[in-house]
Amino acid sequence: MGLRTIAGVNRREAHVIGTTLEGRYRIDSVLARGGMSVVYRGVDLRLDRPIAVKVMDQRFSGDADFVRRFELEARSAARIHHSSVVAVHDQGVDHTSGGEQVFLVMELVDGGTLRDLLRSQGTLSPAVALSVLEPVLSALDSAHRAGMVHRDVKPENILISRDGVVKVADFGLVRALADAKTTSDSVILGTVDYLAPEQVTTGETDARGDVYAAGVVLYELLTGAPPFTGDTPFSTAYRHVNDRVPAPSERVAEVPAAMDALVLAATRREQEERPADAAALLARLRETRATLGLSSVAVPGVVPPAGPTSAAPGSAAGADDGTIVTQAVGGLPPESPNPASGIDGPTVRTPLPAGGPAPARPPGHRATQALSRNELPGGPNDAAAGNAAHAAHLGGLGDRGDRGNRGRRGRRGKPGGKAGGLFSKASTRLIAMGVVLVLALLLWWWNSAQWTSVPALAGMEVEEAEDSLTAAELDARLVHVPHNDIAAGVVIDSAPDQGRRIRRGDDVRVRVSSGLPTVPEITPGISPDEATTQIEDAELEVAIDEELAEHSAEVEEGAVIRTEPGAGTELEIDSTVTLILSLGPPPVPVPDVAGSSRDEAFAAIREAGFEPYELEAEFSESVDGGDVIRTDPPAETLIETPGTRIGVVLSNTIIAPYVTGDRLRDVRQTIEDLGLELEVQQFFGGDNARIVGQFPPSGTRLRPGDVFTVNTF
Repeated sequence: MGLRTIAGVNRREAHVIGTTLEGRYRIDSVLARGGMSVVYRGVDLRLDRPIAVKVMDQRFSGDADFVRRFELEARSAARIHHSSVVAVHDQGVDHTSGGEQVFLVMELVDGGTLRDLLRSQGTLSPAVALSVLEPVLSALDSAHRAGMVHRDVKPENILISRDGVVKVADFGLVRALADAKTTSDSVILGTVDYLAPEQVTTGETDARGDVYAAGVVLYELLTGAPPFTGDTPFSTAYRHVNDRVPAPSERVAEVPAAMDALVLAATRREQEERPADAAALLARLRETRATLGLSSVAVPGVVPPAGPTSAAPGSAAGADDGTIVTQAVGGLPPESPNPASGIDGPTVRTPLPAGGPAPARPPGHRATQALSRNELPGGPNDAAAGNAAHAAHLGGLGDRGDRGNRGRRGRRGKPGGKAGGLFSKASTRLIAMGVVLVLALLLWWWNSAQWTSVPALAGMEVEEAEDSLTAAELDARLVHVPHNDIAAGVVIDSAPDQGRRIRRGDDVRVRVSSGLPTVPEITPGISPDEATTQIEDAELEVAIDEELAEHSAEVEEGAVIRTEPGAGTELEIDSTVTLILSLGPPPVPVPDVAGSSRDEAFAAIREAGFEPYELEAEFSESVDGGDVIRTDPPAETLIETPGTRIGVVLSNTIIAPYVTGDRLRDVRQTIEDLGLELEVQQFFGGDNARIVGQFPPSGTRLRPGDVFTVNTF
């Protein structure tokens, strides 16, 4: 808000000056007047800082719908924190200063508007024009990312301080005024010179409507005038719908082709062919600057012009709310263009608060207007009604229009004729009027009564958003999704988005932030594909590092053991979560069964999860026959595969028995059973002889088939 005091105050303003709103905001002087509000310079007594206070006209104070919408939109605007956005500090309704005062507290900016800069310089060089538009797009990008649309981008809403700092004003207020002023979605609100075609034809807009307006502003910076002008606001709006915006070089030959391309890209009639939002147009702007070899330059500072003026919304030269409403039928006749401005665009007479003086409109000033689509070519009504409405506006309903009507009435014909004829005509007229009334009611119901608009929800707490939808007779369908920057429980956006016209009772899908995404709880043993789906559903990325795989006795090979970081960890969207996969059960060592009996060894091997089998027996100097010498693989070898066959080598060592004194017939069978070859050195007696000597002696370790010699007598 600018630092310029308007000389001369009316009775209502004098009553407000010197008061303190809500016991905190002292009103010191008038900065600017507009059709809908007066902006005062004041002081925040609590923080001891200068402020601009916009006080809405009292005709709105008693409108509960306006106050509610004003508060919602002001809260939304206050959530936009950006260096290039005029800060909204507070809003409220004061009940102590002679009636209800609906007000908005804003940052006080020392300077003027882009309109003031254009008025003083005429046109801007490409370098300066890009440096002006860059912070504007940056501010709009911040709003678009928060789900908000400005709807009224124009030079009057772009502030420039004495130091050349550029700021955008009045986010959200146009919408509040639109909803308060109209009971039908057939009304278009905006500044006609900057309206996107879809705003004219449907009343619906999104971020691409702001892109279009920014493109028109750039055209005006380069050429000194907007691309379309007309005798009436309606004719200008008609051209936005039906004509393409010309290249700036068609008016100023020195404009480079790259600047032409930037303007034409932003102002395409087809909404889907424009850059999707301010961020996309900002990227195009920077590409254009690089193509032209330009650098960012300082924006000329703006000193508030001297003398009383009435300014546009958020103007640093004094801030008019800028929402100037013309009635759709029976509006005031258009004023002639101000020849001093050098711009042919129309101005519109302003309905004023009671007792307020008529504001002086600065040359070249473009006013925000509410226009009926029914009066535009291609509007929802039939052609005859539309043409009649358009003609009524062109003719006006002031003194000049009344004279025209009287003249037409005088030419209708002479009174007279039979009474019956007069009665018949009157009856016919009444019937026709009744039919027209019924058709009008049906048309109203079709075009308005069953429709409503999606309110601005982005940035609201979810309960507040649900209340807003309920007030708009819409149902909320909440979808909770993670978000890096928006706190849990705050609305991200809606579908349809704000401003879209839908049937009452329809569902609106509201995306609510659940805060930073958290790593989900992954059940051990699920497949990597299942785990990936769960993690990606949480807006996180997945990585698998085979070098980090681990053995697990519980999780089969290839399945997921756990995640790194673990479940419940908060991460930013698209952060990476690593899956730790299983290599299967850990390797098991072959048990050491050397020296054990065969049965003991087989039991131990089976207990370890392997399958034992017997290999060829071997002689051992240390292991008795029938016991285990070794295994194959050897003891302590780590085996990863359960059920692996383990070979067992048994000892076939034979211990020489003690047979001295036994009879030969008894010893012969024993030696054969041991697997030895018996050699008998017999002197007398045959098989019944007794053994008197043996070799080798008892206890000697023998191999199967060795000779065992006995002496008998």
